[in-house]
Amino acid sequence: MKLYKILVFLALTIFTTSCEEVIDVKLDTASPQLVVNASIEWQKGTLGNKQKIKLTTTTGYFNTTIPKVYGATVFITNSNNVIFNFTETPNTGEYVCTNFVPVWDEAYTLTINLNGQTYTASETLKSVSSITNISQNNKGGFTGDQIEIKSFFNDPPNVDNYYMFRFKSNITTIPSYDIFDDGFTQGNENFGLYNNEDLKSGDNLDLTLYGISKRYFEYMRKLTAVAGSSSGGPFATPPATVRGNIVNQTNAKNFALGYFTLSETDYRNYPIQ
Repeated sequence: MKLYKILVFLALTIFTTSCEEVIDVKLDTASPQLVVNASIEWQKGTLGNKQKIKLTTTTGYFNTTIPKVYGATVFITNSNNVIFNFTETPNTGEYVCTNFVPVWDEAYTLTINLNGQTYTASETLKSVSSITNISQNNKGGFTGDQIEIKSFFNDPPNVDNYYMFRFKSNITTIPSYDIFDDGFTQGNENFGLYNNEDLKSGDNLDLTLYGISKRYFEYMRKLTAVAGSSSGGPFATPPATVRGNIVNQTNAKNFALGYFTLSETDYRNYPIQ
């Protein structure tokens, strides 16, 4: 019996010691890539002249800060070769334009010159319908006990349209998105849907409806699919890298991440009842 107790004590000692061992996980680190956040948004009721583009780079998994990009030359041109310059705000990685002119169905080209590399992307500014009504259902979701919000708008007939809803509540740090087209509801009333099991009376929900291009619709659909299919823990390998529309004209292999998109938007704030 005494020998048994000694063996148990030794086993527990070894187990406890092994649990305290620090595991050093070696992760491959690729060269930083440019990340472009260039979403030009023309909110209804505004001039749309104030716009911002943010440049960062990719970084290591364990890094807690996202590197900002300084010293780039950033501008957008329209189909008439009018140039809208984006001026760098020092130490922010943000480039701002105060005289942008948004026009429905106008074609625009983004150009970024950085460290001897030239990146370009082209898109068309898409219009959007107005949000007409917002409804609340307190018996929504799969469990029938979640607050469910529907935001309605009327789809224009005889033309293919693509939409994105952005929902941001005061109880979440990351927005959620609803992306869809009018393939089965053309010319009819459409709606975006949001629910969250933690949403309650007194919370606030920001809703933004975007008119988007077909290319951006497909990009966002792939992006959300990749995000939703990532499994296997924090070190799982993403099934694919989703490429946007930004092309490195100097070195195609050194591609940038992100997307250049232009949208008319409609915004509402909804207090949860």
